[in-house]
Amino acid sequence: MTATSATKRPFRWHIAIFLAPAVLVYTAIMIMPLFGTLQLALFRNVSQSQVFVGLDNFRTLFGDPNWSTNFWNALRNNVWFFIIHMLVQNPVGVVLAALLSSPRLRFSAFYRTAIFIPTILSFVIVGFAWKLILSPLWGVAPNLLDLVGLKSLFTPWLGKEEYALTALSLISVWQFIGIPMMLIYAAMLSIPDEVIEAAECDGVTGMAQFWKIKLPLILPAIGIISILTFVGNFNAFDLIYTAQGALAGPNYSTDILGTFLYRAFFGFQLQVGDPNMGAAIATMMFLIILVGVCIYLFLIQTRLRRYQF
Repeated sequence: MTATSATKRPFRWHIAIFLAPAVLVYTAIMIMPLFGTLQLALFRNVSQSQVFVGLDNFRTLFGDPNWSTNFWNALRNNVWFFIIHMLVQNPVGVVLAALLSSPRLRFSAFYRTAIFIPTILSFVIVGFAWKLILSPLWGVAPNLLDLVGLKSLFTPWLGKEEYALTALSLISVWQFIGIPMMLIYAAMLSIPDEVIEAAECDGVTGMAQFWKIKLPLILPAIGIISILTFVGNFNAFDLIYTAQGALAGPNYSTDILGTFLYRAFFGFQLQVGDPNMGAAIATMMFLIILVGVCIYLFLIQTRLRRYQF
């Protein structure tokens, strides 16, 4: 018994003490509001009092045409918003990181800084700036296209239903492409020199080295960037609201779940706010993000671990 007591590891109280402030803050501003939202989605305001209605709010969201039409439209737009980022932002970020990691490139630090600067800009600045740039009346986009003989291609992209969401998606890509670029750049720098030297000894250089050696080794980083893009896109709100307003015009063509939630919860113009339906929409956003993250963690990340070194 004495030997057992002597070998028993003491409880490390200092770990709990150092973690306590962060846990308390995170619980106060994240966990409690989350459970409050989930609870609010199960109630409805009847005669100035909250009455438990179970899943009726979700039945209304999916079954009532006044709600379901806008919800499915916002969800489709959100999926397209995410697809644009995956097809443009992340591949271009990989290309930029590969170029900037080349030791033969001069002024690489300046290029990294210039590409990353839009990331730290406010959504308000980015939204209004691009709205002015793309304006057909006083914007500089028509004149810039005219300089290269492509003015005939200009159209008020933010004012047409078929182009508005794609244009805003590309603006978002321009603003945040610095994040995947820097993360992938850091992943490339962490590749051991011995691996690169062994590849060069085997005659694998240039693009072949990137595709066969570097790209497989940075796949875990690309996976993390992809799931961060997914979570960020399905939480998006600021850019759409700044550029197109709460109605996400024209004709709700840029409406995503964030702007739909805003109108449902707080109300806008003639629409009266309904916190319970807004909480139901927020709950659906949470479940969509949760399912996406779980798919990544249990199906994709486990397969990417074999590429880690």
